[in-house]
Amino acid sequence: MGTLQMRRVYEEAGENDGCRILVDRLWPRGISKEKAKLDLWAKNIAPSAGLRKWYGHDPEKYPEFCEKYREELSQNPGWADFRKYVSDQLADGNVTLLYGARTGEISNASVLLRLLHA
Repeated sequence: MGTLQMRRVYEEAGENDGCRILVDRLWPRGISKEKAKLDLWAKNIAPSAGLRKWYGHDPEKYPEFCEKYREELSQNPGWADFRKYVSDQLADGNVTLLYGARTGEISNASVLLRLLHA
């Protein structure tokens, strides 16, 4: 069983990353697809444009963002498939959720990490 982790997409790919999944809806600025070394771009499970714009990575809004994002995921038909994909990948090795935000602790990737660990 592998480890589920997260890291900023702008960091160099690590030897222990395993399956690399970008979990943002928008492609991160200034990084090529080759440098990102993705296995999957899961933009369908990222927060909606409206939620992302409302949140704006405001730390004070993070608790409410978490609730709203979990609600979006519960209504997202791709969420179950994504969970299964991650579970299948973890059976073979590590999985790294990639995000573009400067503050990973208050990113959608951190919400996904907690939900997938549950």
